[in-house]
Amino acid sequence: MMKKIYFTITGMHFFEGDEFIEPGMEVMLEKEPDNKYDNEAILVKLPGVAAIGHVANSCNTVIGECYSAGRIYDKIGDNAYGKVLYKMGRGVVCELIMEERVYAIDNKKK
Repeated sequence: MMKKIYFTITGMHFFEGDEFIEPGMEVMLEKEPDNKYDNEAILVKLPGVAAIGHVANSCNTVIGECYSAGRIYDKIGDNAYGKVLYKMGRGVVCELIMEERVYAIDNKKK
């Protein structure tokens, strides 16, 4: 059985905030290789809404035993998906979904 991988969404205040985030929602992860601040940056998007934050990538922003963006960067393709588990004051904790997803809005397989 594959070990579950958890990650933290951070920096949501730079985007739309986290008021609308609820447990059970799915988010899309998209690598940002051209990010000038972090070469392992992973953008988090909510299908139909747009970018909402980034996968945390420092000991100051990762919650508990969640993986940092650097630890999951090579485990995913250009895109991946996660499921929101908890909304906390310091960020949102999600579980990485290790299977492909198809969204009609994207009009292609991710």
